Amino acid sequence: MTYNSELLDKAKRHPEKQKNPDRPMGKKPDWIRVRAPQGKTYQETRDLVHKAKLNTVCEEAGCPNIGECWDKKHATFMIMGEVCTRACSFCNIATGKPNELDRMEPLKIGVAVAQMGLKHVVVTAVDRDDLADGGAEHFEKTISAIRFKAPATTIEILPGDFHGDIRAIDRVIAAKPDVFNHNLETVPRLYPTIRPGARYFRSLRLLQRVKDIDPSQFTKSGLMVGFGETREEIGQVMDDMRAADIDFLTIGQYLQPTVKHAPVKKFWTPEEFQQLEKMARAKGFLMVSSSPLTRSSYHAGDDFTKLRTAREVKLSASS
Repeated sequence: MTYNSELLDKAKRHPEKQKNPDRPMGKKPDWIRVRAPQGKTYQETRDLVHKAKLNTVCEEAGCPNIGECWDKKHATFMIMGEVCTRACSFCNIATGKPNELDRMEPLKIGVAVAQMGLKHVVVTAVDRDDLADGGAEHFEKTISAIRFKAPATTIEILPGDFHGDIRAIDRVIAAKPDVFNHNLETVPRLYPTIRPGARYFRSLRLLQRVKDIDPSQFTKSGLMVGFGETREEIGQVMDDMRAADIDFLTIGQYLQPTVKHAPVKKFWTPEEFQQLEKMARAKGFLMVSSSPLTRSSYHAGDDFTKLRTAREVKLSASS
């Protein structure tokens, strides 16, 4: 692919960002290092996903951990297509007008989970503001299909905010995923530029509602750092999350996908990530994952096991 065709491809993928000035991406620090995708198991995972014509956030969002995760047969499925109706300035997923839903997709996901022998699966989605229920029914059917095809597999979902539609949210909660994850992504001050289609307190209320309706479901949320947020602002978000009874917090470094995306204002050091983890644990989260390469579904299966153990320990201590 030539340089000009690369620019054209990115323009088609992110048409709403082409008006942005170029923001130099700069050199990544030494601690941002990932292994290039390779190996037999990685290829097997890739082939299975592509043969089933399924989307993964691993590929669509350009996740830096794809090589490690796919080599372990860990993949985060992305349902409802590969085109998002929103245009967050940090995200590498294509934006525009999505295609119609694939009504067979939930079953395809269930079959793929069974074939891969997954003990834990993460299912996310593009935002579908064009759908009356934001895709709630599709999430419900996907969870049901996984339960049918792979009953022993635990399920973690990472949906959007459904525009705060209570009926849609309640429908997904009623499908009983094991983990209900919804990322706040950044601090409230930066929402207008980083996450313009979302609302900070709407996302918080969604996660609080999960606990109000079904306290047995684990709730999880994530932050990216590097947009220019302060440590004090991060601490306030942690307090807001704990007020909403969120169990699990992930914190990772934002990496700029292209020159048209939001620039990296700061690369937080591994030591600073350790400090953020210490601060979060002191505030009472059951689980915290904080490192430069931490992502929402990174090590999700192993972390789910730790999460259940942490709850059991906490309940035993309080009895």
